[in-house]
Amino acid sequence: MSANPRPIPVAVIGVGHLGKFHARIYAENPRAQLVCVVDASAERAAALAAECKTEAIQSLDSLPASVEAVSIAVPTSLHAEIAIPLLERGIHCLVEKPLAASVAEADRILAAAKKGRALLSVGHVERFQPGLRKVREMKVRPKFIECHRLAPFSFRSTDVGVVHDLMIHDLDLILDMVGSPIQSLDAAGGAILTDHEDVASVRLVFENGARANVTASRASLAPMRRFRLFSSDGYVSLDFTKNYGLMITKGPEFDAGRAALREFDLSALAAQKDWITSKVLAVVELDLSNSERPLQAELDSFLRCVQTGTEPEVTGEDGRDALALADRIAREIQSTRW
Repeated sequence: MSANPRPIPVAVIGVGHLGKFHARIYAENPRAQLVCVVDASAERAAALAAECKTEAIQSLDSLPASVEAVSIAVPTSLHAEIAIPLLERGIHCLVEKPLAASVAEADRILAAAKKGRALLSVGHVERFQPGLRKVREMKVRPKFIECHRLAPFSFRSTDVGVVHDLMIHDLDLILDMVGSPIQSLDAAGGAILTDHEDVASVRLVFENGARANVTASRASLAPMRRFRLFSSDGYVSLDFTKNYGLMITKGPEFDAGRAALREFDLSALAAQKDWITSKVLAVVELDLSNSERPLQAELDSFLRCVQTGTEPEVTGEDGRDALALADRIAREIQSTRW
């Protein structure tokens, strides 16, 4: 492959709240040639097309033959209807999360990708958070994870509950990081503002002994997106809202310091704070302020995989697994919802 592979002709299908960001990013990415944007609203498509200097169309029947890859950002209920014929034609697809409205539809999408030999990626954008990428590079294997994803009510995605709307992000992250089948789960939640659950909490137990507590709400006054990991090697705290991370691991004098600390009284401990946080422990702030935005990183990764023929970072199978777990949690909540 050449050092500067040709740009991939792409289209964005569905240019509402999220799809418009896809189009803007593709328009600026040298790996992409934004051929068109597609939306049932002619006015919305035309406005974005003018901004991105591309063509606007309303129907997939008019999709130019040159298009080789698409982002699908329509409502979840339409994912299978749109993705399956495109994949069968060999058009590479990035489908926004959740992959489909049901596991059965997800399986049909996977089968279509296999039939058309097309690349299928799923838009679990949190995989591309700078803090999580650093943690993955350090090969942290968590034994306990705690997640809080809270948001004010937005009047969007009301066709699904908070498990499929928000919690599924963290479910995908946890499945990827733990890498073990689920042994059991206990979930609770209920509807507040919609016909589906608006708040949910689940305790996951994995076969390898790991545990995870996950909470999601779309009826909160202030946003919160925190992800904490605990392992035998240390502790990581990530705040996605502030794009900030903190890692605490064993320092160079951990063993000797742990023994010495038993001899200190509480007043003496305060005077040893610097020694504790620099020698006994290694406390590192993860400065993520200048990192690439997650959606930019996700779309660039998708384009790179199309160019090179390599497997995407978030595969169709990953999307199916996250959806299956979200379905299981939602059913558990439905059986006991208040």
